[in-house]
Amino acid sequence: MLQKIYVSLRPAPSGRTSTAARAAADGHEEAKRSGEHYGLDDYSRSGYSGDMDDPELIEQLLPLPPTTFHILLALFEEERHGYAIIQDVEARTEGELRLSAGTLYRSIARLVEQGLIAEVTKRRMAGDDPRRRYYRLTPFGVAVARAETRRLSQLVRMARAKGLKPETA
Repeated sequence: MLQKIYVSLRPAPSGRTSTAARAAADGHEEAKRSGEHYGLDDYSRSGYSGDMDDPELIEQLLPLPPTTFHILLALFEEERHGYAIIQDVEARTEGELRLSAGTLYRSIARLVEQGLIAEVTKRRMAGDDPRRRYYRLTPFGVAVARAETRRLSQLVRMARAKGLKPETA
């Protein structure tokens, strides 16, 4: 299913365009050729469409770094701005993981480029600071988070089958 989105292609840090970005560009070009036009209000600032449920694309991203997985978890139930993501991760991990602003925003930039999250262009709350950028999980991001959850569950099952149990505090 083709989604209404704005495609923002930026070269990957290596200078190459990612597979996901190329797939997005192909879908965007197809929409342009077919004469479909959408207003910018209908779009997220970044993201893409196409067959993002492709198991190969998902598997290429696994295993996820712990920081990435925690950011995806923070966005699973609702849109959040950067500081709210930091607070959610710290609260959920009981202070075990504290993201610095630099780590968070570098991770966010990479996740947007990979199509796992997208920046939200419309804000819900009237009194909200206009400088805040809000992010949401994309359907592709949900698929990747679910695949990582499945991978981690399998690892825990294998460890338990071998008799390995976590230390008690």
